[in-house]
Amino acid sequence: MLKGIVFALTAWIGSAIAAGGPGIPLEHIDVDPRDKPSLQRGLATFMQYCAGCHSTEYQRFERTATDLEIPVKLFEEYLLPADKKIGDLGTIAMPADEAAEWFGAPPPDLTLSTRKRGNDWVYTYLKTFYTDPSRPLGVNNLVFEKVGMPHVLQPLQGEQRLVCTNAPVRENGVVQTDPLTGNPILADQCGVLEVVEGTGQLTADEYDRVIYDLVNYMAYIAEPSRVDAERIGTYVLLFLFVFGIIAYLLKREYWRDVH
Repeated sequence: MLKGIVFALTAWIGSAIAAGGPGIPLEHIDVDPRDKPSLQRGLATFMQYCAGCHSTEYQRFERTATDLEIPVKLFEEYLLPADKKIGDLGTIAMPADEAAEWFGAPPPDLTLSTRKRGNDWVYTYLKTFYTDPSRPLGVNNLVFEKVGMPHVLQPLQGEQRLVCTNAPVRENGVVQTDPLTGNPILADQCGVLEVVEGTGQLTADEYDRVIYDLVNYMAYIAEPSRVDAERIGTYVLLFLFVFGIIAYLLKREYWRDVH
């Protein structure tokens, strides 16, 4: 009970800190908690780019290593922070008061971020940073207006700007196509995000894959028991189905001579 209250309060506080801006169509993704290679890549990205500022204080490193089938020695050598032990929770050393001074608010814990915001929100958020010289950190975000977070993944994605251009029309994040030709429907639009060529280490498809893996991992830590719950739920439904048949046959047997 107490843990549930703590989880709810943490999610609410994270929402208050990360109150979003005007709504835009979110890109939909289907996460897969059974895709261990994707989760492992997402973990590596998280530890390299996110774990310095954001904690995951409701998930233990040992649980992550076990679920993702990473040998403990490899996890300790390549992924575990120097000041942590394998059985520790994912807390960070950054002082909250100093973080609030640097960023305007302490970076929220990310254990439950996808459960609070949704996978699509987090995925779209990580893809929609753009250059904004008027902001203290030089960037803004279409999903989270006046964001106080630097674009830590910019070296991978490259510098992204808002431009006016002839771009594919999207509805709910999906590119619309001509039903006769199958080609994307284009229209003159402003406020379109465009990466400056040559400024990023990855192509657009490669960066999308990195973000998918990262969000997939974040969805996993938000609900690490999901795979087990689905497996157990399947057995429970099968049991209830079989038990229902037996109960029905018993009922017929008991009431056969009752008129």
